[in-house]
Amino acid sequence: MNGSTQNNAPTIESLAALQQEFFRQMIESNRQREKEKAERDRQFEEEKLKREEEKAERDRQFEEEKLKREKEKAERDRQRERDNAAYEKRMKRMDEEMGRWTNNQGCFAEEYFYNSFDYGEQNFFGEHFDSIEKNLKCKTKKLRDEYDIVLYNGTSVAIIEVKYKAHKNDVTEVLKKAETFKILCPDYKDFKIYLGLASMTFYPELEQECIKQGIAIIKQVGDTVVINDTCLQVF
Repeated sequence: MNGSTQNNAPTIESLAALQQEFFRQMIESNRQREKEKAERDRQFEEEKLKREEEKAERDRQFEEEKLKREKEKAERDRQRERDNAAYEKRMKRMDEEMGRWTNNQGCFAEEYFYNSFDYGEQNFFGEHFDSIEKNLKCKTKKLRDEYDIVLYNGTSVAIIEVKYKAHKNDVTEVLKKAETFKILCPDYKDFKIYLGLASMTFYPELEQECIKQGIAIIKQVGDTVVINDTCLQVF
């Protein structure tokens, strides 16, 4: 029996072989793990690089779109400035044309009524006037005013404001003429002052306001000038 047991006992050579196999397998296992880790690292780097490239592409596209939008906005701004400049130029030209047209209308109305008074009958407001003046400009250091038509005699002055197309708010302007005339022309401060509003056209509300304020209504009717001074007041 003892001989059999001794025959089955591992020998030094077999133990060395087992140890060698164990180390071989361990080394092989480490190599495999390192290889797998290297593959995972490679794949990770590839994915990382891919993500970085995709991000770089998205950033590039974003910058391109941003630059494109900025260029389009700059072009829109330039076009808007050109349009605004053209619009302002047109409006300025229209304002100039309207100003000339309005001035021409005003000059026509002033000339029409002045000639009607100068060459026609000068018995107005119940009095006869000896002289007539147009576009009278008066001023002091603190005040200035202009009077379209002024009629004079020895005791009275008639101040006529001329409009091509008068409006109700012009009545206030007419009323102020009496006040400023007495200040700017002190030689006439004791004279009777009459006021009149001359216009190529009148509407009922305007006529009623003139009557209420004691201002003469002077208007064109056909080829003649008609004066309504029935409610005239002395200022």
